[in-house]
Amino acid sequence: MRSSVSAFKPVPLRSIPTAFLIVYALLLALGLGLGSTYLVLKGDPPFGSLSIGPWKAWPNLGSTSADPYMRAILAQRGDVPLAIGEGLGFTATTDSGGRALDSACTYRVGSVAPTARLWTFSVYDQDGRLLQTELGRSGFTSAELLWDAQDTFTITLSRGLQDGNWLQLPPAGRFSIVLRLYDTPGAAGTGLTESVFPSIERVECGA
Repeated sequence: MRSSVSAFKPVPLRSIPTAFLIVYALLLALGLGLGSTYLVLKGDPPFGSLSIGPWKAWPNLGSTSADPYMRAILAQRGDVPLAIGEGLGFTATTDSGGRALDSACTYRVGSVAPTARLWTFSVYDQDGRLLQTELGRSGFTSAELLWDAQDTFTITLSRGLQDGNWLQLPPAGRFSIVLRLYDTPGAAGTGLTESVFPSIERVECGA
């Protein structure tokens, strides 16, 4: 008796041209490279940061030892950082409780600041631009502030009018605070502790 055997032939696979694979790999690498570069340039420098409570600084930002990421971010933003010896700038994007700064809330900032010949306190919008408000004021210098008898201060940030040192916030959106210390012993980022920095207290949030 003759048995029939079914023969299974393998299905031939289509070969992908080598040139196509090379072009695909190059385009993928280019897309990933441009995408990661864009994300880095839109954010903060990824290395060399100094965090003190909600405040963050990059001591080498204005020095000749700044890494390529720092230089590229500065070029993209058009910023001119303080040089080593001139001072140091600190940025806060959250309150002292770690919550993102929101224009719908009211904040009290104070009551001390690191030793410096002069310091400035400025508010920036969510796009990193100096805040534009109806009153035309986006910050204070330490010489302009109202100080109390204990030589301390309080700055109020809110959308509605407040007494004393008040800065108006925009109707909506996130914002950031920049504290620049000029001619300070801590210009290199050493010897600075959270106890000498102003706290950022969220008081309440509106609708």
